[in-house]
Amino acid sequence: MALRPSRAAGLIAGCAVLSGIASAPAANAQDSTAPGRAAVDGSAPSWATPSARVGHADPRQQRHIQVALALRDPAGAEALAKAVSTPGSPQYGRHLTNADFVARFAPSEQTVDQVTAWLRSQGLRVTGVAGNRHFVEADGEVGQLQAAFRTTLGKFRHTTRDGRTHVLTAPESAVSVPAAMRGTVTAVLGLDDAAKTISPALAGARRPDGTRPSVTPAAGDPTSCARSWGEANNAAVPQKYAAGQQSNFLCGYTSPQLRAIYGLTSAHTGAGQNVGIVGAYNLPTIVSDTNRAAAQFGAPALTTGQYNAVLPASFSDQDRCGPDSWASEQALDVQAIHEVAPAARITYYAGKSCFDLFTTLNRAVADNQVSVINNSWLYPGESTVSQAERDQMGAIAVQAAIQGQAILFASGDSGDNSAAAAAGRAEASYPASHPWVTAVGGTSVALDANNRVKFQTGWENSGNTQTGSTWTPQSDADGRFAGGAGGGVSKLYDQPDYQQGVVPSSIAGGHRAVPDISALADSYTGLAIGLTTAQGYVTYSSGGTSLAAPILVGLVADAQQAHGGARLGFLNGALYAMAGKPQVADVKPVKSGIWSPFMASFGYVTVPQAPGSYLLDLDSKPQTLQSGPGWDRVTGVGTPATGFVAALGQ
Repeated sequence: MALRPSRAAGLIAGCAVLSGIASAPAANAQDSTAPGRAAVDGSAPSWATPSARVGHADPRQQRHIQVALALRDPAGAEALAKAVSTPGSPQYGRHLTNADFVARFAPSEQTVDQVTAWLRSQGLRVTGVAGNRHFVEADGEVGQLQAAFRTTLGKFRHTTRDGRTHVLTAPESAVSVPAAMRGTVTAVLGLDDAAKTISPALAGARRPDGTRPSVTPAAGDPTSCARSWGEANNAAVPQKYAAGQQSNFLCGYTSPQLRAIYGLTSAHTGAGQNVGIVGAYNLPTIVSDTNRAAAQFGAPALTTGQYNAVLPASFSDQDRCGPDSWASEQALDVQAIHEVAPAARITYYAGKSCFDLFTTLNRAVADNQVSVINNSWLYPGESTVSQAERDQMGAIAVQAAIQGQAILFASGDSGDNSAAAAAGRAEASYPASHPWVTAVGGTSVALDANNRVKFQTGWENSGNTQTGSTWTPQSDADGRFAGGAGGGVSKLYDQPDYQQGVVPSSIAGGHRAVPDISALADSYTGLAIGLTTAQGYVTYSSGGTSLAAPILVGLVADAQQAHGGARLGFLNGALYAMAGKPQVADVKPVKSGIWSPFMASFGYVTVPQAPGSYLLDLDSKPQTLQSGPGWDRVTGVGTPATGFVAALGQ
């Protein structure tokens, strides 16, 4: 599934480089509103234009909203986050508890009381207040919300960067609140439907009929999967690459194979660590599925109490969010983390729907029980998200950094997001492009029969179809592109200081660049997982950057174990300090290919649907992205190698 950014005098100046916290609305906001009202800046998304409007929202429709409240000292919070997150800073690693953060930076109880009283006076039902007082949640009908926030909710046609067209509800103009709350309310989430475009960054190998290929090769069948690179190579098809550089699709790496890719030993277990996952809905069979897959693929079973789920009272919007995709994402996240850090405790934070992911992430931060938080979901492009909503990501992530929590996001599975229906314009995914998170890109990995890495290259696949004795490059709606990791340069955020001197200025142009680091993502060389579906228990090879992100979470858990259990906190300063060192392998293109009798489904990428004979060219620049020497827009600083766990944060 996919929805799928520190240091004192210099701290305050540096805050402009790592901007992203919501600040008080501009003093002249009242000029654009009725007397006695204050506008909430950035609350109307850029895509909600008059030309895209197709109708009114139903005034009787029920909507759930989250009213975001400003930090008391946002500049001070960001300065502290930089200080505790920058290697070499006197305050590096001196994290606050969540209680200390609330006492120092959170909105006051009086502020919460003021906002909740006003919401109730408007006929809205207040349903909760976040533990860090960041959000006040409420329910109400569209008509009540329009009256309370002095706006009109319309319906708009919007085409996202992955080429999908949606009809989304959104405010037609900026929302406003009473002038007495000027500078208090920084956003009202839930008034627009941008979350409908969120998808899990998940790619799974599927045949055109929807079935998944076996993770066990069939004896004597030259068209079945390979358990290691080149174990099976269909000699009946044209051999485009040199001997040893073409292989059948992989069955899905097992736990020992995955651990071998990153040089892990039996000592690397993540013992004593508690990591988190944020997703939507809940797979009720997750523990039994994980243990069944562990027995099949060589991992230890979960122990009693090792897995915990924090669930809402109920779930909603199943018809708009696709619970089945979130279930397979949950299985992939849990099983990937467990295989890399088999003794780490895992806490799954479940959103009641895909519309509540920021609220759910905020809960994981406010609880402060986990040190690393995995997010395998994303918006396919920054432009889908309103400024007010982006500001909330900044406030949440800065609190996490102050508390020593690392937030990881998948970079996406649609490459540069230049789908044909999006007019071919490249755009980075969000929230991966936020400078206060760690964006995880993807690799294709060839592991030999002796569990040695033959090569790793960037995950950017080009598709070919066999025509007689030759391979014909595919030329469908997305051209040759057949799936690949997200990457690019933000149009919203300035270049953070941790990227300076590492990301070439010719690429960044003074802006935040994505990703930061990478791991295994290509499902043709993916991870074997298992889960229970409506059709029963199934096993298959799964991938996407939603595999890469939890792999990194597990590696961070192992690194924290190796460092005596101390939290590493926001990772990017430490990761960029490792650029060019042997513990982070530099990823470059390798002339190689994978044969398959089907084309795997990667998000909304257009690929042939019929069974046939196909060849995937690896890392061959089917769009604008390709790995290369040094930092690149597919793998960031590179991918973890042997010694990464010991070196991270040192």
